Amino acid sequence: MRKNYRLTISYDGTRYQGWQKQKKTSETIQGKLEEILKRMMPLYGSRGGEEVEIQVIGAGRTDAGVHARAMTANVFLDITIDEEGLRDYLNRYLPDDISVDAVKVASDRFHSRFQALAKTYCYSLYCGDAKPVFDRKYVTILEHRPNVEWMRRAANDLLGNHNFKAFCGNPKMKKSTWRRIDAVEIIEEGDYIRIYYRGNAFLQNMVRIMTGTLLEIGFGRMPADAIPGILASLDRTQAGPTAPAKGLCMMEVHYD
Repeated sequence: MRKNYRLTISYDGTRYQGWQKQKKTSETIQGKLEEILKRMMPLYGSRGGEEVEIQVIGAGRTDAGVHARAMTANVFLDITIDEEGLRDYLNRYLPDDISVDAVKVASDRFHSRFQALAKTYCYSLYCGDAKPVFDRKYVTILEHRPNVEWMRRAANDLLGNHNFKAFCGNPKMKKSTWRRIDAVEIIEEGDYIRIYYRGNAFLQNMVRIMTGTLLEIGFGRMPADAIPGILASLDRTQAGPTAPAKGLCMMEVHYD
């Protein structure tokens, strides 16, 4: 019987062109998952080798080079193995930098993207004297330490419902650019600075542009009260640079 499987997935996005499947490359997270599932169906599909359409629906579309600790996805399958068997098959054949950490049967109505209430991302920065050899693919290295208190004060102006068009990396965006930011927490851990963002949804490059803007403020290149004016401008050129992808990681997708 066809069931809706909810997947929790972690991945190192370094060598991938983001989550979303693309025609020009097979190096995407969604593409890899669907490729393995299609290969599995002749073995464990209830219809044997019959050609069936498979679509893995992700809670979000992480950019090229962005990582995830707990991306949520769902996929409808008619298979003869249980959740544990499905998880084990996927992990046996997926590349080492993608892991399916959990599989559960969900209700047919569950949709990983439409039912998500919020998402939490973390952006990691490093400003120590030594090289972060083992973390180098997951942090952005700063030449010197920014003023974190200035960044925290500025981050408060991001909270709430705003038109984030000035923080969107897609100049041709046709859909609404209104989003809600529930929390921005900046934590110092020795040589590391981690910025946690929680919001109902995020535009293309939005977290990275917010991070680049907060860093400009932390380095004194923008005033601490710059955020309201940037939001009001609706102009991408008024915000800071887009921080590198490698420092960004999706931490959690929140549901009821």
